[in-house]
Parts: sequence; structure tokens; C-alpha cells
Amino acid sequence: MPVVDQQFSIRDLEQFSGVKAHTIRMWEQRYALLTPQRTSTNIRYYTGEDLKKLLCVSLLLEHGHKISSVAQLGPTKLADSVGTLAAENDPAARDALLKVAMLQFDEVAFRHVVGQSEEAMGFDRTATEVLLPFLSGIGRLWLSDAICPAHEHFVSHLVREYFIAHAASLPPGSGQTLVLYLPEREIHDIGLLYLHALAKSRGQHSIYLGASVPMEDLAEVARTFPGATFVASCTAFPLPDGAGDYVTAISRTLPEGHRVFLSGRMFEGIEAPDGVCLLPNGLALTQALFQ
Repeated sequence: MPVVDQQFSIRDLEQFSGVKAHTIRMWEQRYALLTPQRTSTNIRYYTGEDLKKLLCVSLLLEHGHKISSVAQLGPTKLADSVGTLAAENDPAARDALLKVAMLQFDEVAFRHVVGQSEEAMGFDRTATEVLLPFLSGIGRLWLSDAICPAHEHFVSHLVREYFIAHAASLPPGSGQTLVLYLPEREIHDIGLLYLHALAKSRGQHSIYLGASVPMEDLAEVARTFPGATFVASCTAFPLPDGAGDYVTAISRTLPEGHRVFLSGRMFEGIEAPDGVCLLPNGLALTQALFQ
């Protein structure tokens, strides 16, 4: 599938591939590796196919190939070489192929790479070593304007579907009851979906409430499940200047005997009341719950 027609600056290529701009220009001059085009206003730009080629080339160089040899390979040979590395569960190859699938909005290719990873590593490691770090990297690319929001939305949707499908494939657990939710106005639920799937895989009774749950609803759930543990992984809300008030409010809202685990940078420096555990990020939250 050809890469969707897009225009990238040399800075974009550097952000995606990790290859410095001066190196890219040197490869253009010495090996005719890429052929930048120009807009009607004479501004240089690169196509999606150029970016795909650069990703493949930089990956093969990491594995000991010489630029003089790699530059002579055609598109099919380049793609086959990277595909072979991905089939061998090479992390850099996976990352390159996921980036190409994102640029092409190619769901089949993205799922294929994830499937290879799960077969080799299992669900837990695919989530923590492949998908969640990839999403973090995509976020940085979006902030630097190397990709548009549609790319990030496309990938986020596929990762969300992957976590939902894995959780749905598991039977309800009979262990500790975990109530997974996000505070009001918080909508970033991918980390919480991962926790839901992980909890079910560990035999926990996981109740997934999702995004933007009002405080009064949590009180109702607490009455239904005495002794349940409430878990929230926060990204944007509550806001830092209201995080302390939120911690106090949830501590007072839930009946005695319930525990609360809250993660997010907004909780740093806040003193946790009895029954509340405050953690800096999703990794620390996962470790506190399951290790």
C-alpha cells in the first residue's frame, strides 16, 4: 500500500527516524537516497514514501548494514528486510513498521505487527514494551507537529480496541474487586483499559466504569461493593490546583473500608489521607496493584 500523500520537512524526518538533518542531506548528495521536491513557493519537502524509506534505511544501519549498500536496495527489498527483522521480534523493526502503518492509516498492517508481538511476548509485554511506549512517542511527535491529530487518533483507537478485545476474551474474575474509573472531565482511558485487561488476566473482579465519572456515582458503587478498591489513572484532570481537594473529597465520599489508588503527576507533593495511595504515574500504579 503506498503511503498516503503527505508532505514532511527535513525536521519531521529527523523527528521520526532519529537521523540528523545534516546526515540526511549528506545521504541525498552522496547516494541519491531521497529526492526532495519543492512547493510552488520553492520550499523543500519530502513525501510519505521518502519517510518510509528513511525509516527502513536507518533500521538496517542499526543492524550493521552499510549505507552504501542499503542505498542501492529497491523499495521491495527494503520492506522485506525490515519485515524479516520484525518477524524476529526486533524492537526497532516493530517500531518502524508501526510508524509506517500509522502514516498509511493501515489497520491491517498495524494489527499484524501487534499480533506478531503478542505471539512472541504475550499480552502484558506487548502492552508495556510495545504499545504504551509507542503511544508516548506518538504523543511527542504530535506535540512537535511532525504528525497531525488524525494519526494519533487512529493509533489510539486501535490500541483501545486491542485492550478492550483482550479484556472481553477473559472470564469475569472472582478475586479482589477493583473499580476502575476516571474523574469528571478526564477522558484519557487507554491506561485504564490496560489495567482492566490486566486485572481480569490476574483473576480480579474488575469493574470498568470508564471516563468522567461523577463523585456521587462512586459512592453508589461503593455501597454495592463493600471493601472494593477504587482505581484512577489520571492524565489531565483533576487540574493540579484542584488535585488536593479531589483527594480530600474522594476520601470523605467513600465509606470506611474502601481503598483508593490515584496516579498522575498532579498528585505529587500531596499528603495522602488514610485509605488513599497516591502514585506518580501508571507504571507505579500497575506495580502497586499487581506486584
